[in-house]
Amino acid sequence: MKHTPVLYEEALKHLSIKQDGIYVDCTLGGGSHAAGVLSRLKTGHLYAFDQDDFAIDKAKEELKKTGNRYTILKENFRNLASALQEQGVKEVDGVLYDLGVSSFHFDDAKRGFSYRHDAPLDMRMDTERSLTAKDVVNTYSADELKRIFFSYGEERFAPQIARNIVKSRQKQPIETTFELVDLIKASMPQKALSKKGHPAKRVFQALRIEVNDELSALKESLEAAIDLLKPDGRIVVISFHSLEDKIVKDLFKEASSVDHPDFLVTMPEERAPFERVQKKVIRPSDAEMAENPRAKSAKMRVLRRRKEND
Repeated sequence: MKHTPVLYEEALKHLSIKQDGIYVDCTLGGGSHAAGVLSRLKTGHLYAFDQDDFAIDKAKEELKKTGNRYTILKENFRNLASALQEQGVKEVDGVLYDLGVSSFHFDDAKRGFSYRHDAPLDMRMDTERSLTAKDVVNTYSADELKRIFFSYGEERFAPQIARNIVKSRQKQPIETTFELVDLIKASMPQKALSKKGHPAKRVFQALRIEVNDELSALKESLEAAIDLLKPDGRIVVISFHSLEDKIVKDLFKEASSVDHPDFLVTMPEERAPFERVQKKVIRPSDAEMAENPRAKSAKMRVLRRRKEND
């Protein structure tokens, strides 16, 4: 299935792409956003990050028709600054993050991302990493599992699910997605099971975040991106759950605020070096959400480094 990018036009618009600019797509995926950036460049260059060989191969197919003004870096985007430095890049005009898991990850059953396909418990974005979802499920303590399910998945039945996982794995290891789904369902009351949405969604999200260390990687990458931004440069982030959005919101708020000591009676007319382009979060249109259900949870935030004369 082809990956449909969310907030595609809005992302490209808010990047405010200069024809000679240096841009970074931190989440290459299927390459749709990257192709959009490249179509607007003449003498500029795009650096695209992804840690998944399958995604990189898909993106190369998409980018064949865009010329050669791009470099693909097989890296976790937490290594943004060091990887760009190796390319001789010390500042950039724009950085894009589309934090949603690509459709082909969910649709490729053998990757173990989806609770709708029976597959080995894997969930690694980078298949060279050692830690898998199977490792987490079968080796973490009940307290650790409970913390992950509650903190990363906001799963209210985390204690029961964690207890049942530990109890079940004492008999034999939990190997597949459907084995885990059955355990999750058995840990919930019928009232919860009858609610809209798949009962395993929150636990699977939590495991994916843990396996790929997604939240720490995002924070480190965003901090680096903010430092790399040229005057008038922009960072555009599309997130799909509250944990990601909170990291983005807090970092953008901090960067666009001036910290005045409490003892000052009058505030100096100092401006923060950054501004939030729209303080209100940008959401997909009703039409986009109707056409692409995966867009319903998307939120976009934009940060811009001010020019000296702003």
